[in-house]
Amino acid sequence: MPSIDDELSPLQLNRFQQLRHFLTIEGLSRKHLTDILDTADTFIEVGSRSIKKVPLLRGKTVANLFFEASTRTRTTFELAAKRLSADVLNINITTSATSKGESLSDMLRNLEAMAVDMFVVRHAQSGAPHFIAKSVTPRVSVINAGDGRHAHPTQAMLDMLTIRQHKHKFEGLKVAIVGDILHSRVARSQIQALNLLGAEEVRVIAPDTLLPPYIDQFGVKVFSSMKEGMRDVDVVIMLRLQKERMEGALLPSEQEFFRLYGLSQDKLVLAKPDAIVMHPGPINRGVEIESAVADGPQSVILNQVTNGIAVRMAVMSMAMSGQIAELTADEEVA
Repeated sequence: MPSIDDELSPLQLNRFQQLRHFLTIEGLSRKHLTDILDTADTFIEVGSRSIKKVPLLRGKTVANLFFEASTRTRTTFELAAKRLSADVLNINITTSATSKGESLSDMLRNLEAMAVDMFVVRHAQSGAPHFIAKSVTPRVSVINAGDGRHAHPTQAMLDMLTIRQHKHKFEGLKVAIVGDILHSRVARSQIQALNLLGAEEVRVIAPDTLLPPYIDQFGVKVFSSMKEGMRDVDVVIMLRLQKERMEGALLPSEQEFFRLYGLSQDKLVLAKPDAIVMHPGPINRGVEIESAVADGPQSVILNQVTNGIAVRMAVMSMAMSGQIAELTADEEVA
């Protein structure tokens, strides 16, 4: 049976193979990912200016549609849009018309009628941003800010930018992703991006109860032991334990999970001496990672947060450029 990615990934490119929407890593080329990283690099210094703005989206309107609670992701998307000089609408879904019975399609039509140019969508249902991208007019771009267990492509790209900053290349790298793989849309997008960019080896380390079916088909090596999986890795990515998504008892206890899979200094010494430690946040200290590691010299967690704005600026500006290129071509034909 075709997956969401198989069916819909071509949707995110225009006829010139430029980014039009950004919905998933799947279906993009290594060049697309490298272009996003290179573009993000050019935006990093904007955050250090006295006036933190560039005019690329001046006159454009971005609507943040977060059907799932989020603080950091929504904030970084909002900051990214404002640093591109866009006008930003943060739609409060809990008090919007959809909570009064209006359908999602009707809400989108109304926002289109207000000449909104871009929707940033987070939704608990896998495939929701794809559905929206299929139904919007050619004058709207859609950015996936995380859908169900499916994908979180901008988080994966800010992680790739952070790895490239510290390791300078992906070839030859061994990367361990540790923890709740089963519920993590971030892990799925990270695995796709790392394999596409040429990492030597992507490992997942987790108990069997926190691994999705057919994980061995994802292009990873699977380990159930931190002692074995952490050995000689260049990058350690810890994941948040998503207790709100767990159905039934998947773990004996948080204390037992930390003992076996939490990142402590005595486990980190198994990795290469210059290994970096990452976490997409929010961090559960003492459950996934101990504070001495999270705040230690090998941690690049705050770099990830900073890079989130630059990557989202890159994706938004590239998608808007792709939208404009296609509209211009259509007008010339007409």
